[in-house]
Amino acid sequence: MEIWIVWLPNVWKSTLFNALTKSYAADSANFPFCTIEPNIWTVEVKDARVDSLSALSWSEKTLYATINFVDIAWLVKWASAWEWLWNKFLATIREVDAIVQVVRHFSDDDVVHVEWSPNPLRDIEIINTELIIADMQMIENIMPWLQRKLKSWDADTKVLMGALEKIHEHLKAWWLAIDIKESFVAKELAVLKQYNFLTFKPFIYALNVAENDLKHASKLIEEYQHALQKPVCIVSAKFESEIMELEWEDRALFIEELQWDSSEPLPTLDDLIALAFDTVWLMYYFTTWVKETRAWTIPKWSIAPQAAWAIHTDFERWFIKADVVSYNEFIKAWWRSKTKELWVQRLEWKEYIVQDGDVMLFKFNV
Repeated sequence: MEIWIVWLPNVWKSTLFNALTKSYAADSANFPFCTIEPNIWTVEVKDARVDSLSALSWSEKTLYATINFVDIAWLVKWASAWEWLWNKFLATIREVDAIVQVVRHFSDDDVVHVEWSPNPLRDIEIINTELIIADMQMIENIMPWLQRKLKSWDADTKVLMGALEKIHEHLKAWWLAIDIKESFVAKELAVLKQYNFLTFKPFIYALNVAENDLKHASKLIEEYQHALQKPVCIVSAKFESEIMELEWEDRALFIEELQWDSSEPLPTLDDLIALAFDTVWLMYYFTTWVKETRAWTIPKWSIAPQAAWAIHTDFERWFIKADVVSYNEFIKAWWRSKTKELWVQRLEWKEYIVQDGDVMLFKFNV
């Protein structure tokens, strides 16, 4: 899974990306399209449940779920006018699974905003406009070819033409195509998949705030989610850069000491990572024993054999059944053998829909 981070200049996105990936590899050159080739970094999805299971099993290795973040050149207004470079840029990122827009909320006299003043909703509109134009141009290039092909009475072509016309009308009103995704039937979604429209991908908005605004995170999230009708999270590049060098345990302790209100956790980049994971409809289940505790990534609503496939492709074919314990019950039992004594371990078959946090042991007939 890959998530593209898109941004306007001077939002401290590179600082944020460096903190996100715990590296200093992001190019922060001061001009648009400073790199066409993306930086792709694999980031662990930290989950305290994995640590707890690993501790209970005395595991030698602990492996978290992962997500790829793609860092590439920042956008500017009228980027689509730079036709050859813009098209090359788009070709690089059309394969991503979701888009995170980092927008500036903080004020800083030393960091001049490209539009002279921070305004998240305006900046989001600028970025969305460029992505909408890119998708409209793509459809307008496809349409003449499809209209010629329609003469052959190809059923799939008719379905595709109807779906593209629906998206095009929506884009012309300057709305993202993802907003009407639920109006498409399965066959339309199948034929549209080949084109990887940017505005047909899930969107996440990350508000980059000043450190003092972290304590207003819930209020800001509520305000912008209402305005955007999309997932929103709060981050602070400046704060994250300050704690970037701390070890994981020290970092957690430092954040805990900074809590302004015990009822409202301090927002961190871990929230962005978890939100991105959830937005593309992925989840994970656990396996745990002495050698290794691991979170396995699967699509939501996967059945047990599909979950087994994540470990090895042959496991789906030879699947018989699985021993399943929910995470909470496993923790209460303190050990797998104890789960049987407490009658919390279930035997599930091929039709079982795996739940997030299930602790599983698969059985096969090879």
